[in-house]
Amino acid sequence: MIGQLISNYRIQEKLGEGGMGTVYLAEQLEPLRRKVAFKVIRAGTDSAMVMGRFDTERQALALMNHLNIARVYDAGTTPLGLPYFVMEYVEGIPITRYCDLHRLPLRDRLHLFSQVCDGVQHAHQKGIIHRDIKPSNVLVSIQDGRPVPKIIDFGVAKAIDRQLTEATVFTEVGQLVGTPSYMSPEQVGLQGVEVDTRTDVYSLGIL
Repeated sequence: MIGQLISNYRIQEKLGEGGMGTVYLAEQLEPLRRKVAFKVIRAGTDSAMVMGRFDTERQALALMNHLNIARVYDAGTTPLGLPYFVMEYVEGIPITRYCDLHRLPLRDRLHLFSQVCDGVQHAHQKGIIHRDIKPSNVLVSIQDGRPVPKIIDFGVAKAIDRQLTEATVFTEVGQLVGTPSYMSPEQVGLQGVEVDTRTDVYSLGIL
């Protein structure tokens, strides 16, 4: 996809990939020029389950508007019919690495962490559980000379009190979703029905 023009976005380089999607750095050409993160379903993984999760991620991000959550700008499909969404490009590093790299004292670490908690609370108030809070999903970038943490990747988000899409599929029976070392006991238990906002609080505690 490198070099391709999809809608108003020129794909520049691959930033990373996960279980269902690949993230690229792209340039938005109009109505304004800016760097964006462009996430698209990987070829060969467009099963109903993955497509359902991806559509949930797009809808979940669109519901939220918070300084500490990466914003979603646009969504659509590629010429091959694969869904994509365009979100704020966060040029940062994982929060734990940032704290260690700059040898932050406890007070400064807690100041950053409290902002992450505010972002998670905002998501919960919108009816969204992240379900995969970990250092690589909390990036710290410098804005106006100060560090600002941003929560990214709501790919395994779960609606608490609303159906985000008509055909949302979160988890098949017996399938583990998330990162085991940061999961709450009820999430690792594969039951699903007991997972609520407290699972994010547990993950925040580990973080």
